[in-house]
Order: sequence, then C-alpha cells, then structure tokens
Amino acid sequence: MIRNILFSIFFFSGIIFISIIFLPTLFLHQRFVLFGGRLMGNWSAICLKVFLSSNIIIKGKENIIKNEKFFIASSHQSMFETFYLQTIFNSPIFILKKELLSIPIFGWYLKKIGSISINRNKVAKENLDFFENIVNSIKNSGRPVIIFPQATRVLPTDRTPFKKGAGRIYEELKIYCQPVAINSGFVWPKKGPKTFKKNITVSILKPIDPGMNKDDFNKTVEKMIYSELDLIN
Repeated sequence: MIRNILFSIFFFSGIIFISIIFLPTLFLHQRFVLFGGRLMGNWSAICLKVFLSSNIIIKGKENIIKNEKFFIASSHQSMFETFYLQTIFNSPIFILKKELLSIPIFGWYLKKIGSISINRNKVAKENLDFFENIVNSIKNSGRPVIIFPQATRVLPTDRTPFKKGAGRIYEELKIYCQPVAINSGFVWPKKGPKTFKKNITVSILKPIDPGMNKDDFNKTVEKMIYSELDLIN
C-alpha cells in the first residue's frame, strides 16, 4: 500500500512539474512540447522501477516501421501506454475523447501536439471532420497516429472485439499498421492497487501490409494482438 501511495505521489507530482516547466513551450515550436511528452514517458518508467520494482521489457524493436507512412494499433489496459509509447515511436498523435481538451494546462498541451479529439457519446457535427483530420495528420506531420481499437482501458483478461475505426483508417489510407500488445494492466490497472515486482512487456509486432479490406484487417489485427497478450500475460 505504501509503495502504491508513493508511486502515485511522485508520478503525478513529476507530471505536474514537467507540465509547469514546459508551459513556455506552448508559445514555441511544437517539437519542444513533444520533448516534454517524451520526458513524461521516461518519468513513468523511472517511477515504475523505483517504487514498484517493475521493469519495462520491449520486444520486437526490429519490427518498427521505418521510412513509411503508418499508424499504430495498440492494446489499452492502463495509463502507462499513453505516456510511454511516446518514447518508442516518433511522438505519435493520439486520438482521444474531447473532454480531455478542456482540462486546464493538460488540455493545452494536447491541442499543441496535434491530438485528434472525438465525442464518443454521439454522432455529432464536430465528428464529421474526424477522419479527415486523421488523414491530414498522417500526411503532413511525419508522425504516426495511434489508435486504441478497444476504445477504452480494459482488464488484462478482457478480449472485447475491436472497434471498426482502425479498419477504416487502414483501408482508406492504404498505409501500414504497426500492431502493439502491452500487458500493463497487470502492473498499473485502470482501477485498484498497482502490482509490485511484475514487469510490463511492450511487444511490437510485425507490420500489417496495406491491401486487405477493413473487415479482414480488423480480424487480423485483433487476432495478432490478443494472441500476443496471451503469450506475455
């Protein structure tokens, strides 16, 4: 219990400290804000190591797509991946719920780094440009978009069917997909106490080439990620 409390105190204090220190970068080039995001990712790894004795194991670095347009489809069990994946990939663009943009300071950063928001509760007018925003981000930024096909954080043993949004991105943009499986929920769950002395594995799977239809893609990426989670859990 003490370790959980210390982890939360130091982790969130560090995130707040970095956010305050980097406030002036909101008026500078985007790359300075992105550097702050990578610092937050590294800080999460330090806190996991120091307070929970949890190491981060990265598998499949050789599978990372280079010199091609691509998007990332990742499992989502914890807050961990939203911070740490920024240190592995080239500061990916996150797709997130619109309410997060309204949080003071934090929301300002999300807007500055080009995050794409969506109202998840209904089909609203502001969602009509959602897919176009994704297309423009991938074409113009040189950074991959990251999507969590489970749509929200789930339990490590949850095998809920993937949402269809990733399939639409894949089919219409005709670009590569980088599947990623992360078992972070066993250490840093959405709810409840964190686990001591258990490692987090980030498994970067082989890319999915463009060319399939969206239904076949959805089945393929879901099977790849869940099969890998069964192995690393």
